[in-house]
Amino acid sequence: MSEIIEVDNVTFGYDGRPVLKDLTFQVAAGTFLAISGPNGAGKTTLLNLLCGVLRPDSGSVRIDRVDIHSYSIRELARTIAVVRQEFVPVFEFTVTEVVLMARTPYLSTFGFESATDRELAAKALEITDVARFADRPLSQLSGGERQRVFIARAFAQDTGILLLDEPTSFLDMKHQVGIYDLLKKMQLEQGKTIVTVTHDINLAAQYSDHALLLAGPQAGCRWHIGKTRDIFTPGRIEEVFGVRTFTGRLGREKFFLPLGEYAKDADVLSSAARTDPQD
Repeated sequence: MSEIIEVDNVTFGYDGRPVLKDLTFQVAAGTFLAISGPNGAGKTTLLNLLCGVLRPDSGSVRIDRVDIHSYSIRELARTIAVVRQEFVPVFEFTVTEVVLMARTPYLSTFGFESATDRELAAKALEITDVARFADRPLSQLSGGERQRVFIARAFAQDTGILLLDEPTSFLDMKHQVGIYDLLKKMQLEQGKTIVTVTHDINLAAQYSDHALLLAGPQAGCRWHIGKTRDIFTPGRIEEVFGVRTFTGRLGREKFFLPLGEYAKDADVLSSAARTDPQD
């Protein structure tokens, strides 16, 4: 598989203070990358660099071998769809209207949606379980329901790359796994490239192929990338997040349970209960 996203020696900061430093990695077309790290580590900043909202202070970001800032806005919108963290809507658009906005890069000169546009929007509403809200104003939905609408809009955009910033942070358990199942299905059946920022390393461990762990400026902007099972280890999680975990294994993948000093089962975090950091 060829690399569809290339980040080459990227450094970026605010007010002269780097958040990301000398970051280099590639994402092969049709793979699933999870980006994780503590608050302030630069995860959302990186997503903004990957979609062209921000420019690196140095280094480059290439999409399909082309510098991202060489794309027109229309071309980029046909290549990358972005789902950001939930926000409260200002205008009274209906759910259908919001999802149809994703078809803007494909509209004809006259600006009217085609039958194909409406078909894609309807399919996106159905697969994200929000079709029953189609005629409701977005402002009348809960945070979790709105988040699924924004994910539906990204699906309707019909791009090869999906970038998602904490896509399940407002969802209940059923819809968390539902969204990850849907993302994985799109990756496997449609060849989509999925890049998601997440704090849920257990879901990431189950669904992603590769992981990028950002330590953040407080830890010298260190970063680790590789196969998910090699990146998410108890030793590295403790190093980056500053929290001890009980680590178990469920089938092929590990799971991590963080336990603080006053947790009921904090005493299980003896050396005997923890797996080798490289396991």
